[in-house]
Amino acid sequence: MKNNLFLLLVSAWMVSCSGDKENLPMQPNILLIMADDLGYGDISCYGNEFIHTPNFDLLASNGILFTDYHSNGSVCSPTRAALMTGKYQQRTGVEGVVTAKSHREVGLSLNEVTLAEELKQHGYNTGMFGKWHLGYDKAFNPTLQGFDEFVGFVSGNVDYHGHIDQEGYLDWWEGAEIENEEGYTTDLISEYAVKYIQDNNPDEGGSPFFLYLPHEAPHSPYQRRIDKVLREVGTAGTQEVIQDSIASIYKEMVEVMDEGVGKIIQSLKETGQYENTIIVFISDNGANHYGNNGGLRGFKGGAYDGGSRVPAIFSFPKEIEGGGVNDQTILSMDLLPTLLDFIGKEPSSSIDGISIKENLLEQKKLPERDVFFAYGNKSFIRSGDWKLVVIEDKTGEKIELFNLSEDLQERNDLHSKEPDLSNRLLKKLETWAVEVREGVDLVSR
Repeated sequence: MKNNLFLLLVSAWMVSCSGDKENLPMQPNILLIMADDLGYGDISCYGNEFIHTPNFDLLASNGILFTDYHSNGSVCSPTRAALMTGKYQQRTGVEGVVTAKSHREVGLSLNEVTLAEELKQHGYNTGMFGKWHLGYDKAFNPTLQGFDEFVGFVSGNVDYHGHIDQEGYLDWWEGAEIENEEGYTTDLISEYAVKYIQDNNPDEGGSPFFLYLPHEAPHSPYQRRIDKVLREVGTAGTQEVIQDSIASIYKEMVEVMDEGVGKIIQSLKETGQYENTIIVFISDNGANHYGNNGGLRGFKGGAYDGGSRVPAIFSFPKEIEGGGVNDQTILSMDLLPTLLDFIGKEPSSSIDGISIKENLLEQKKLPERDVFFAYGNKSFIRSGDWKLVVIEDKTGEKIELFNLSEDLQERNDLHSKEPDLSNRLLKKLETWAVEVREGVDLVSR
């Protein structure tokens, strides 16, 4: 009798534990979408009245819209290096663009621990569709950096229809092999994303997913869905586009990307994953002169805010009430620790970024910190509302100081009026510039 009672208690305990396990909440899926060269004022939820982006607008209304989010770099590769590693890009050696012409044998070191690798070791399925731009050679392929699946291109941009890079190389990959296919790049990225969500439903497979969608749009070459191929294999260069038509083409390129995001969100809803999916939308840097930087000074490649302050949206319906606006200073490198924090994990290596989870969930202010930027002959330090810009040329250093709380357009230089503050910030910037490069092998400058 006692033995039977013991067996019944053990059986009840096992069933209870099994039930608890089944009822444990699934870790959130993570969907990271990045536009290419999209400016602060290029979508309608940031004030654009010419380009219509209802799906980005809906994402913002259901999540948090950032007003002081910055790409780590003001050009493509550096921002991607920082995003993937959680570090200042200088620590990875990727300080400048990994170009199709001059950098075909180099890339982000495999010793760097990427966001995909971090999530993969915690049970995530990982997929990437779109632009890598952290190494052309297959030795630096995304499949060697934590992504289970990759379809897309590894250069700075491809012909949207022919998938040919600036130097005339065919650049459309399936995994670590060239495998071209028909289709408009933006649509292909969205189609692969929808299929990935359907094929990796955690309710069926048991594992959450991390899906990275680095779009090409609205980077050049400027092409609509119906336009012709502008490049050919074996020939460097791109056929010219009529200048007067670029504004309308640019508009369509952004709106097609927005359309695809709508389909992706719908797929999440159809598979029952929308509420439990963190969706992050960002841009890799500001727009060039064809885009709209929302009245900010400067463009892509520069040290003024037009080069790095970009649109950013964070949505997690299960945990975050929609309609919020966030004014904290946040960088690309902060996303890695933040996303890991949302699943209760910490980075496995030393990084520069910080988690903004508590800020997002409880509106706690971030700790005070100085943040830095450097690209080519341009650099800056942000310290609270103060921003010190240094631009070097043959004539020497041009130093400017702005109070962004009063002068967001960076028009009123206070350097001569605040010499002590300028000197303190300059010394911090110079110290940082040495420290982040110490012992680093340069990949691109």
